[in-house]
Amino acid sequence: MTDRPRVSARISAISESATLAVDAKAKAMKAEGRPVIGFGAGEPDFPTPDYIVEAAVDAARNPRFHRYTPAGGLPELKKAIAEKTLRDSGLEVDPSQVLVTNGGKQAIYEAFAAMLDPGDEVIVIAPYWTTYPESIKLAGGVPVFVVTDESTGYLADVEQLEAARTERTKVLVFVSPSNPTGAVYPREQVRAIGRWADEHGLWVLTDEIYEHLVYGDAEFSSLPVEVPEIADRTVIVNGVAKTYAMTGWRVGWIIGPKDVVKAASNLQSHATSNVANVSQAAALAAVSGDLTAVDEMRKAFDRRRRTIVGMLNEIDGVVCPEPEGAFYVYPSVKGVLGRKIRGRTPATSAELAELILEEAEVAVVPGEAFGTPGYLRLSYALGDEDLVEGVTRIQNLLAEAE
Repeated sequence: MTDRPRVSARISAISESATLAVDAKAKAMKAEGRPVIGFGAGEPDFPTPDYIVEAAVDAARNPRFHRYTPAGGLPELKKAIAEKTLRDSGLEVDPSQVLVTNGGKQAIYEAFAAMLDPGDEVIVIAPYWTTYPESIKLAGGVPVFVVTDESTGYLADVEQLEAARTERTKVLVFVSPSNPTGAVYPREQVRAIGRWADEHGLWVLTDEIYEHLVYGDAEFSSLPVEVPEIADRTVIVNGVAKTYAMTGWRVGWIIGPKDVVKAASNLQSHATSNVANVSQAAALAAVSGDLTAVDEMRKAFDRRRRTIVGMLNEIDGVVCPEPEGAFYVYPSVKGVLGRKIRGRTPATSAELAELILEEAEVAVVPGEAFGTPGYLRLSYALGDEDLVEGVTRIQNLLAEAE
């Protein structure tokens, strides 16, 4: 009998989510009684607003929601998402262009699965969120990376994108505000990139989940709004997780051309069917309500952003640009690598992150997870006291570097 692999090559090639792995390790250490402070997971520390929770409680009591509902989403939620999109970004879409998914990750995978054939290339700007390349590969595509760094504020320009384009290129992944860097593209740069993509007949997948988390003079710009001529080849992914502190509710969505959304809906009908109805009812309350709770959270994130940037830049060998969006900082730690710290000499940011976790009991994610070694990602979506304590521990540890 032929000795065949127990796990398929396709699934064996997928890497574990590095951010979730770091968060799990930090929580396991906490469970052991160690005072670990976690900067790993991109998860707001605020509770979901009360009015959203109450909507879910009411839905749980409603027999209508005890049954299957349409696989593509509750009709009233799809309508509300279309209205919210017009309100927040200025893009007018029909509810038939909306697919409600089990979180943003399912939205991303299903979008790529609907767009890509084997061998199609997808340009991904690095540093990138860990899920993009894995979803592309799982859908049969080939990720092609365009690397940026702190010298440009982690922004890619048209010349870099053009250098990565080949005859096999089909899709550009465009993210602003960005995870992991917090970079926000200026409006003119969004337009330039959109026009370049349109000129070459490319599709764009744009992740807008951090649309409301921008600071200072930065502004969120939706690419299909800035470049309307590419709207029919643009797929938007979004969700309630970050804006409304609803990471555990698992509600995201795709907005795109009807044929792509229909194809993704067909896939979802076999993969998971409808998103949990109670979560959809909560999401309906979220996107239909005003942004008062969101504004309060953004003010707290802005305060923490300024605090963490200032403290990290006080460390010798660390360079931390000020992010303009999301709730992450992405400092370069190249100036720390190769120096001895408590008898160890970390040569990579992965080794440095491990050292920080073991010696300072602070969890951070190394740049290797995002395609750019030599950096660390820290989420500042945690309480002010924990933030200051955690970065102080890092300061004290790295001050010992020889």
